[in-house]
Amino acid sequence: MVATTPATTTKAGTAIAAALISWAVAAPASAQTPPRHDEFYWIGQINKASTVINSEEGLLDPALAPRIAAGLDTMLKAAEKPGAKRPTLVITFEPLLIEAAGVEATLLHAGRSSQDMLATVRAAIMRDGLLRLAGQLRRLNATMVALAEKHVGTIVPNYTNGVAAQPNSYGHYLLGHVAGLERDAQRLQEAYARLDRSPMGTTVLNGSSWPLNRDRMASYLGFAEKIDNAYDAAQITATEMPVEIGALTTSIALHAGAFVEDVMTQYAQPRPWILLTEGDGNTYVSSAMPQKRNPGLLNSTRSQASSVIGLGMGRILQAHNIPPGMSDAKSVRDNAAVIAETGAMLESWNKILSALVIDPKRALEELNNDWTASQELADVLMAKYKLPFRVGHHFASEIVDYAKTNDIRPTDFPYAEAQRIYRRTLSEMKVSGGELPVSEAEFRATLDPVAIIRNRATVGGPQPAEMTRMLAAAKQTLARQEEWIKQRRERIDGALAGLDRDFAKVLARAN
Repeated sequence: MVATTPATTTKAGTAIAAALISWAVAAPASAQTPPRHDEFYWIGQINKASTVINSEEGLLDPALAPRIAAGLDTMLKAAEKPGAKRPTLVITFEPLLIEAAGVEATLLHAGRSSQDMLATVRAAIMRDGLLRLAGQLRRLNATMVALAEKHVGTIVPNYTNGVAAQPNSYGHYLLGHVAGLERDAQRLQEAYARLDRSPMGTTVLNGSSWPLNRDRMASYLGFAEKIDNAYDAAQITATEMPVEIGALTTSIALHAGAFVEDVMTQYAQPRPWILLTEGDGNTYVSSAMPQKRNPGLLNSTRSQASSVIGLGMGRILQAHNIPPGMSDAKSVRDNAAVIAETGAMLESWNKILSALVIDPKRALEELNNDWTASQELADVLMAKYKLPFRVGHHFASEIVDYAKTNDIRPTDFPYAEAQRIYRRTLSEMKVSGGELPVSEAEFRATLDPVAIIRNRATVGGPQPAEMTRMLAAAKQTLARQEEWIKQRRERIDGALAGLDRDFAKVLARAN
């Protein structure tokens, strides 16, 4: 056994740096090197769009537009070189533009403010981040659906209050988690729709005397629509959206933590039925105790989930008790961190799913060592023999008490003892009746975990027919998620490509 080191938890600071470095979304296929879609990039796109729109709509002298475009283009290309300045604020971007294109370039600032420009920049960056997160969430869902399909017939214990409760198909258990992740995907899409609105052209509070074409600006920047109310744009929505994204990522992290903890409890057992494949960063050997295989990947993923929740709650704390429009909760770095850390957590969770080793025989052994099938006795006695459920429940509970006192497994329980307990139960509860109505064979079959799953009749249960239906529905949902991501990515890429084409036409007139 080769010793490995514990999986390292992704720290918030690392996530921030990684997010800011890697927040480059795929450029059109013709581009050799995709640009970094950071604050500088989006301020540049806004200026390109302002050049095209305002020169065509009479807000900028068409004769000046080519020279301004040429200076802007020179500045933007220079910023792509290693070590070049890429200012993140309008007030530090503008001096470089003036240096490249002359002071006339500030004519682009007609009807604009750093408030609406930076609100647009932040929305565009968070929008890119949510699309990336949507893809990571979908990949996790796809892995889980595939694993559920593989384990439709794997019968395992499920737990409530930390105690083995009932047998279940592991595939059914996983589809329960898939359902939660599908709701997270829905929340993400709903948040995205509220984020995918352009604040551009609203200036600070209530617009300007310049009749800017806000719809065209929104279209060039790939937004589905504009924010209607000018005060809302930079004062209300700009603070609200980071909080909503924090709530979304918190929900995803809660689901991740619950899943991890469920697997984690097996590591306290001497013979777990579910483990991680050893090595490869999944587990590591104790430095002192040779028998230990510590689940490092589970620990690090749980820690990542905790970090996501901390970062998500931070969005709320920074946004509360401040006047409208303050910048406390708007930081690109902070909002990048919460999305990036969530993405890292999803990648780790996906790795857990790929590393799971499930022992169906050991799981069935655990079920048959305990009385997780005892409720089925009460259900059968009520459904088939019309015995009131509470009477049947009491009978089954008495059997369990007797079995645990005398260390008897379900498969070994004496049928004659079951008959005796049944007669006593009827007498204690003053219910008329005779002998235990189920035969010995039926009594044994009722306690069979595999038969219980096969005979479930509940819509949404683990029986084969329902699993087939739910797996098909889950795959359809995955296809819809993929299409949703594709459409939005294509709209943004298409819009930016269109802006580049129209800006190039203005630029061509400078030559």
